[in-house]
Amino acid sequence: MSLLDLAKLPGVTAQPEAATAHFVFNHTMLRVKDITKSLDFYTRVLGFSLVEKRDFAEAQFSLYFLALVDKSQIPSDDAKRTEWMKSIPGVLELTHNHGTENDADFAYHDGNTDPRGFGHICISVPDIRAACERFETLDVPFQKRLSDGRMKHLAFIKDPDGYWVEIIQPTEF
Repeated sequence: MSLLDLAKLPGVTAQPEAATAHFVFNHTMLRVKDITKSLDFYTRVLGFSLVEKRDFAEAQFSLYFLALVDKSQIPSDDAKRTEWMKSIPGVLELTHNHGTENDADFAYHDGNTDPRGFGHICISVPDIRAACERFETLDVPFQKRLSDGRMKHLAFIKDPDGYWVEIIQPTEF
């Protein structure tokens, strides 16, 4: 479907309003049970860098902001780092409610069981086959492998809380 055809869909405008010209889709927040497992997954397995951590001791939760950037891009000055982080696209905010990691029966709803809601986040990789082979060697659980189903150009893995992460490649393979 062309952009012109998309613009003809009900509720779709052909041109965003000028007032939105500098809006940035900044971040998505996921609640996580065990921050140690989640940070390992998102940094070591998927390559995110931890940009900022905020603790709210009285409310018993912490926020962890991650981005797919080279650590050398992250400003060292606290104020500049916060401003930079709030201006870039694609930040992932992990919210950890203290103590959830100690409750064996505790789990967040991943959005992909009934009632369905939130679906997934997506990571684009330069070589999807190599990425999926690496995920296999790291024992990352798959929701859908490249060989599964009709859509052979994408895969889904699961994070430690069962959230789905779609893996795509921008070019044909």
